[in-house]
Amino acid sequence: MSRYEESVAGGGGRSAARGLWVEEPARRRRMPDSVRASAVRAVLIVAVTLTQATVAFFLTLTGSWLAFPMALGAVAGTIVATWGVLDVWITRQTWNQRYGVLSEPSSTARRRRREARREARRAAREPGPGRMSREDGPLTAFGRR
Repeated sequence: MSRYEESVAGGGGRSAARGLWVEEPARRRRMPDSVRASAVRAVLIVAVTLTQATVAFFLTLTGSWLAFPMALGAVAGTIVATWGVLDVWITRQTWNQRYGVLSEPSSTARRRRREARREARRAAREPGPGRMSREDGPLTAFGRR
């Protein structure tokens, strides 16, 4: 007896029958809307171009006068289909650059910032080339430091 027959017959003693629609988790994350839209557009363009090229091929075999215009259309469709596929790639790269990276400082970045702050504090405390030390100051002649 199949699972469907068991669920229709009452499950053979089971209390809960398995439904016809079972939700399964997605294997991959959903594409962003802009990327999905450009992918659908590219698939439609490629499908029309392949159909057009096939029709042009068969018209060429039969020697019809429509073969030449269809062949020109297939060449133009190939150029447009190439643009459509490049549009998917560019849209995907743009989306990844804008929204794809979560900006979280790594432990290395935190350590470097901490070291830079320490160096800045140390440089502020120590006299640099533009500052005079207290021993050479203008008030040392008067006994003040």
